Amino acid sequence: MRVLLEVGRASGTRTWALGRRGFTLIEILITLLLMAGILLTITQVLTGARKTRDKIHNLQDAQKAGPAILQLMEQDLRALYTHDRDRAFTLRVRDNTLGGADADSIDFVGAVRSLIKYRETDNEDFHLAPINEIGYHLRKRPDNDDFLEIYRREDFGVDELPFAGGRYSLLHDRVKGFNIAVYREDGPEVEPEDYWDAEEDLEMVGLPARVDLELTIELAPRLTGEQIVFDRRTLTYRRTFHFSEIQRSAMSAQVIPSIPNWQPPADEPQPGVGDPGGEDDAEGGGGDGQPGGAGGGRGNDGAGGDDDEVPSEILGGNSGGGDGLFGSDGN
Repeated sequence: MRVLLEVGRASGTRTWALGRRGFTLIEILITLLLMAGILLTITQVLTGARKTRDKIHNLQDAQKAGPAILQLMEQDLRALYTHDRDRAFTLRVRDNTLGGADADSIDFVGAVRSLIKYRETDNEDFHLAPINEIGYHLRKRPDNDDFLEIYRREDFGVDELPFAGGRYSLLHDRVKGFNIAVYREDGPEVEPEDYWDAEEDLEMVGLPARVDLELTIELAPRLTGEQIVFDRRTLTYRRTFHFSEIQRSAMSAQVIPSIPNWQPPADEPQPGVGDPGGEDDAEGGGGDGQPGGAGGGRGNDGAGGDDDEVPSEILGGNSGGGDGLFGSDGN
């Protein structure tokens, strides 16, 4: 009997041990729920970090794009070329509007190296010009009427039409407005001009006192997973550029170098000037009020005789040469 009990106890213990080797369904479900919660939390953290990164990246792009464009404009304006240029074709600013937004344009000639490489044929090397036509223009965005595109125009060298032609490079495609104000004089109470064009106003030639640039850019939306984060925040950047007084005065009184046209000397002697070595010139000096000729008053060679012995009457005598040098009548 004792042996059977011990065997039963032993078999029961073995059965209980075999049943405790796996997990129950409830334990598995609880584990899955905990893992799903952890994964969901990690996904939310990563999604939030990605959104924050996109917003920061978007803000940095917009903050860098605006100042970079205005810095490029100021760099080109500082290199504005005025030497041997027609004052009417020095600078042109036009007031334009596209879709209700300011879309002004500016054109000039700058002494900056080409940003676009040119070559006439495929076999030729690329060329860079030290002086180029430069301009900034806007147009409507083809796929979205709410925005404008700003382009930098560059024409290789300078031709007869400095405000036309060339190639265009896209600078930004989410522009909300570009306004240019021109001031004839510098001061706090001076009213700005909307344009600077000699074709519209004959007085708008040369260079103004200063130019105010205002560029408005809207932040671009970025994709985050399957969602689009829209951020309609707009940023406006302003830059003021002053033309120096020396540069403006040089344009108003411009010196143009030229080759002098020298006239050959006349073959015939001038009136009142004796012919060296002539006998007649030794007797008469300059006429009334005329300086005596070479053989008149001083007449070393005009005496026609020996050069070593000059008669005293020729050296300021009654011939009238001496007094004729100062404009008297020789008497």
